[in-house]
Amino acid sequence: MFVRVRFPSRAQYPERMAEVRNISHIWRALALSLFLLFSLRAAGQYFEQPVSWRGSVEKVGDNLYELRFVANMGPEWHIYDMEEYAGGPNPTTLSLELPNGAETADAPRITSEVSKSYDDAFRMEVGVCHAPVTIVQRVEVPDGGNIIATLEWQACNATNYCLPPADQTITLSIAASEGAAAAADAAPGAEASAAAPEAFAGEETAGSLWSVILEAIAWGFVALLTPCVFPMVPMTVSFFLKNSGGKRRGRFMAMLYGLSIIALYTLPIAIIIVITYFVGGDAVTADIFNWLATHWIPNLIFFAIFMIFAASFFGAFEITMPSWLVNKADSKSDRGGIIGVFFMALTLVLVSFSCTGPIVGSVLIKSTQGEIWEPVITMLAFSVAFALPFTIFAFAPSLLKDLPKSGGWLNSVKVVLGFLELALGLKFLSVADQTYHWGILDREVYLALWIVIFFLLGLYLLGKIRFVNDSPAGHLSVKRLLLSIIVFAFVVYMIPGMWGAPLKALSGYLPPLATQDFVMTGGGAAALPAADAAESHSAGKAPKYSDFLHLPHGLNGFFDYDEGLEYARKAGKPLFVDFTGHGCVNCREMEAAVWSDSRVLEILRNEYVIVALYADDKKRLPENEWVTLENGKVLKDLGKINSNFMMHKFGVNAQPYYILLDNRERQLVKPRGYNTDIEEFIAFLEEGLRNYRNSLL
Repeated sequence: MFVRVRFPSRAQYPERMAEVRNISHIWRALALSLFLLFSLRAAGQYFEQPVSWRGSVEKVGDNLYELRFVANMGPEWHIYDMEEYAGGPNPTTLSLELPNGAETADAPRITSEVSKSYDDAFRMEVGVCHAPVTIVQRVEVPDGGNIIATLEWQACNATNYCLPPADQTITLSIAASEGAAAAADAAPGAEASAAAPEAFAGEETAGSLWSVILEAIAWGFVALLTPCVFPMVPMTVSFFLKNSGGKRRGRFMAMLYGLSIIALYTLPIAIIIVITYFVGGDAVTADIFNWLATHWIPNLIFFAIFMIFAASFFGAFEITMPSWLVNKADSKSDRGGIIGVFFMALTLVLVSFSCTGPIVGSVLIKSTQGEIWEPVITMLAFSVAFALPFTIFAFAPSLLKDLPKSGGWLNSVKVVLGFLELALGLKFLSVADQTYHWGILDREVYLALWIVIFFLLGLYLLGKIRFVNDSPAGHLSVKRLLLSIIVFAFVVYMIPGMWGAPLKALSGYLPPLATQDFVMTGGGAAALPAADAAESHSAGKAPKYSDFLHLPHGLNGFFDYDEGLEYARKAGKPLFVDFTGHGCVNCREMEAAVWSDSRVLEILRNEYVIVALYADDKKRLPENEWVTLENGKVLKDLGKINSNFMMHKFGVNAQPYYILLDNRERQLVKPRGYNTDIEEFIAFLEEGLRNYRNSLL
């Protein structure tokens, strides 16, 4: 097999080499950014604590139990044995807090291999342990109870790089009536209950993420139909074909143009995440996105921005980037070559800002309610969809003749987007209203505004309303008629919601049903007044925070973990922990699509004690309920306290998240996240009940 290679002529050599250097510089920058992005977590974990412990307890005699703790770490890391070294390394230690009447039967000891050797750095012989490291200690526990074990160690690697000493707390439960083994895992420095939570099920995370990605792709294609972008598709493609020196090179330059658009939309948000991650890790990045998604300041700013853009789309004024910035980018595009293509892409992004700005904002805010990497992934999906036509039309220029001509229909698209901006912008005001309990945008007010907005949109599609930049229409097209039918049908669908209809299709966007003043009950699961629901569940005593927090579908429950656990023990029922949030769209969808099922409601109402912990509630608690962290930071808001509790107790920082516990706080089944399969959710609840009843035997 022979490969034919064509080298540039001597005359072409300087020009080609300059282009190669330009390509090299750009791709090096892109490659470096992508490398930082996708290797970020691995790099961050390398400098984090590499050692994690797992604890278990086994009955070996009458009231005699053997505690076993196993450490795992990378092969390049080691810890030291349990001997005391004067002036030497920090040894590994185990300390126990035992229940009343319990006592230790022997001293802790390492049963795994210990390598003794002379250490030049400490100038003494030390014992080194590599994974897995096993520590064993026996205790006598006559009446059962919880054992709190604290392990301390220092990790070093083969290059004598040592991390500061670290500790980890593990709680093991021993029942008085049984000697069953209980295992526990915990993150370094965090408390663990008798069975550590497993990570979010992959298929659940993937399902939620894919829905956001598909929505981002849809918005990417919608952005192409705006009057700021659509006329540039044939113009830019024609430029590449006519001025790039050949069809093959024209296609290559068009592909590079599309890649530049993707980079301009994706890399800025990726860089922000990279910086915040290195500054403070996952927690800081998640806190920033949580602040963006729930705090009143960004939500009111986003609400105002959406209203301003809507007014601009209706023709009140024109929003453009500063002319000097656009002109400067456009002048750079005249240089030609790789650099010129990049600046042409930058010009497109700047010129189209007035149309794509609110769309990009919607995509980003929606994605900040999930994992910290979702904004990067969703922005990548949006930009790929947005840039794809430029590449497709470059490969098949004949498709350009099938495109509709620019005209008045583009302004109609812009006006329709304006109505959508009005409707979607209310969500930001609603989130702030719910998290701070202002009570200005209850469910019926929200619905009334949506009904009016979409009714006016239907009239606009029928030609009954015209805006300043609209072209006169002599007749009603079939497309407009079909769209108006869809819009008016949507309006009719929303009207019963004014009397309490659940409107499951909109559950993620509407305020909770409990915020509605008037609900016509007709055999459905309507929300009970908060006081009645609370008193019926807790024998006359209203649960904490029930004056401003409510469960859906008239369910009774608690909003404080300790209070709910205490009641569950008295009632002899398992605990259903619902980690949720006011601004959590997936939480509302789960409640509307899954919890509303009569079988699910029956199980939740009769078999479980529900504890709903809101991660984003901004209610300022009394000083005696504040939580002070180890670093001295004081948590004063209910949402921050709940979020910190869930992170340290269960290692959870995503909503919705459902955990089933027995009365000794042991997990009954694998926790569950966002998944709208009703049958699987019922199986999840029933399996928890079976395991709870078996634990009582």
